[in-house]
Amino acid sequence: MQAKLQSRPDLLLLLSLLLLILLTPAMDHGGWRRLVLAALTFIPVILSTVRLSQIRVWVWPSVLLMLGSLISLVASNIFRSQALNAIRWGFLAAFFALAAAGLFSYLRNSRSITFSHLFTAINIYLLLGMLWGAIYCAMDALYPGSIQLGSHPTDRQSELLYFSLITLSTIGYGDVVPVSGETRMLAALEGVTGVLYIAITVAILVSRFGHELSD
Repeated sequence: MQAKLQSRPDLLLLLSLLLLILLTPAMDHGGWRRLVLAALTFIPVILSTVRLSQIRVWVWPSVLLMLGSLISLVASNIFRSQALNAIRWGFLAAFFALAAAGLFSYLRNSRSITFSHLFTAINIYLLLGMLWGAIYCAMDALYPGSIQLGSHPTDRQSELLYFSLITLSTIGYGDVVPVSGETRMLAALEGVTGVLYIAITVAILVSRFGHELSD
């Protein structure tokens, strides 16, 4: 029973991230749908904050970044400024980076493997995708046209999130491409991050599982 209760926040976070990824293309069409999408984006933010609150060191930084993201979201929708929009995505990127770092610290310091740890490992991977997606959205707000879909510049959150996920997984279909030097280097770093994360996480999980068998 206690193991189920401990895994519940990680499972809820995983479901919220998957729901956000699946609904982003349907909701990224302007008007009220983008407001709903912005609200959906804050569900994993809130759940990540709740999860990080169980790791005391990470509580206040996550709360401050969450509040900064909320304030910048409201300001960017009221004043319709590209700079405020970039700041909004910058806050979200910082939050997702903090959440991924906090959960990875928890995973690295764990002494046993449960379903909670497996959910955590998946959550970190998806949070990395959200992190880089937010960075690309900030780049697009500051430098429109730095990432292109075919011959047209990307201007939708769903396209940039898609680009982030296929880059993180090193699939690289080539339909969405970075065209500026800065975004190319960011995409390269994301690909390296995805490969290193999988290698390091598998090593940690196998090591903990082997330690349990030896005990």
